Amino acid sequence: MSQDKNTRMLKRLVAVAAFMLAMSFAAVPAYNLFCRVTGFGGTPSVAKGGSDVILDRTVKIRFDGSLERDMPWKFKPVAKTMTLRIGETGLAFYEAYNPTDKVIAGSASYNVYPYEAGGYFTKIDCFCFTMQVLQPGERVQMPVTFYVDPEMVDDPDAKYIKEITLSYTFHVADLPDDEVALASEQAQPSN
Repeated sequence: MSQDKNTRMLKRLVAVAAFMLAMSFAAVPAYNLFCRVTGFGGTPSVAKGGSDVILDRTVKIRFDGSLERDMPWKFKPVAKTMTLRIGETGLAFYEAYNPTDKVIAGSASYNVYPYEAGGYFTKIDCFCFTMQVLQPGERVQMPVTFYVDPEMVDDPDAKYIKEITLSYTFHVADLPDDEVALASEQAQPSN
């Protein structure tokens, strides 16, 4: 009997360990979804169009751009700041430059500071929604269209915010298959 009891206990412990391992893999996507829906941790909201309400109150938007350690691009906001009325649609540009002799793909992660503004900073369209592929020596300007949701002024934690920082960090991404094939063709010497 003692042997059966030990076997059952071992099976339970293995099941608990397997469950915990599975939950650790599910945690990151679940957390990202939670942040996108709630604006938690400075994650902006996404909308299909602009706000119907524009207030007389303004907010200053600061733009920041950085690169992951191994990303060889140069990346920066075209303008460092912009002042908008709350609810007004803004359009800002970031510039990326690939100074290498290789095709490089990148994806941008982003956040908003202060974190209380994350759920009210709403993106309509953004270069960060898709992977960017830059050819050798290519320089591009990439747009982001956004507004600050007027509901922010009713939030006791966010209503006194006068300045919001939108930050992007570009990371190296795997090239899409069609770009890999094109880069291979271009690397082949012609006869």
